[in-house]
Amino acid sequence: MSLAPDITERMARARADLRMGLPVVLSDGATKMLAASAETIGPARLSAMRAMAPEPVLAITSRRAETLKARAYDGNLARILLPEDAGSAWVRAIADPADDLRHPMKGPLNSQRGGDTDPHRVAIALLKSARLLPAAIVVPAAGDLSGLTELALDAVKPELARNHPLTPVIQARLPLEVSEAGRLHVFRPDDGGEEHYAVEIGRPDRSQPVLSRLHSACFTGDLMGSLKCDCGPQLRAALAQMGAEGAGVLLYLNQEGRGIGLANKMRAYSLQDQGFDTVEANHRLGFEDDERNFRLGADILRTMGFSQTRLMTNNPAKIAMMEKAGIAVTERVPLRVGKTAHNRAYLATKAAKSGHLL
Repeated sequence: MSLAPDITERMARARADLRMGLPVVLSDGATKMLAASAETIGPARLSAMRAMAPEPVLAITSRRAETLKARAYDGNLARILLPEDAGSAWVRAIADPADDLRHPMKGPLNSQRGGDTDPHRVAIALLKSARLLPAAIVVPAAGDLSGLTELALDAVKPELARNHPLTPVIQARLPLEVSEAGRLHVFRPDDGGEEHYAVEIGRPDRSQPVLSRLHSACFTGDLMGSLKCDCGPQLRAALAQMGAEGAGVLLYLNQEGRGIGLANKMRAYSLQDQGFDTVEANHRLGFEDDERNFRLGADILRTMGFSQTRLMTNNPAKIAMMEKAGIAVTERVPLRVGKTAHNRAYLATKAAKSGHLL
């Protein structure tokens, strides 16, 4: 067996490189493109990348392009041509909406059209999975590329679409306030991503629908008691009901901020302070309404021996995803708690734009 990294391991390395401001090489046969994060690239590396090509581009999603009034000729992607005098501050301003209202005039922005967009799409997908802003500097590669992580596009694209299995790591008894008969199960994906957890209350019968909740990690709500969301109250109410019934499984998935990460979630909060709702804020950042993958919860339940669930949720999308992933949802158990003066508008937006049953 070779000790060289396979494509999954190389992609994990590429995500780390992008977070640190290093570019990665995306190859398609003899053609090589260099891609870097608009958020983390420094002036020196940006200058070096600009020197490689006469027309470097900044690839952004159509969501971000719509905010900037830029043409998205490539469907859900726009390739913005960098002006000759554009430095890292300009690049960051196009990628990050923090100053959009203070400095709304960022154009004219000229979009590239025609040609292959696969490297740009892969770069944005990698940035999203690295919890970075979805904006990538992309140029044809030239010169010495030694030491840079190289990914073959024909290997990366199926890997991005692949469902990576979750491997059970350990489980141990964990007495909780709601039930002394608690156990914590830790699951690890094979792509180097975040671990996910299952809190098992009691000894649920594997032949019967288990009371469960898909709960996305929320540092601000679960840990800090934030009043801007209903996550903390939902977490505690779900565990309390499982404790009262004597059995249940809470699936705690590390998908902070609807899958965009804590830093981007705080960017969205800052935009909400400017008057945008939660969906509009995500779009201005370049993300979709919801970037989460609820299949993870279905995989964990199946690994634990369950095929049916009574799902505690107000979100029909979770039910649809569980059913699609092969877990039968025999009952939707409403979970309406945590409404405050601070999150009333947020909950109204979830109901109106995301279909939550509130």
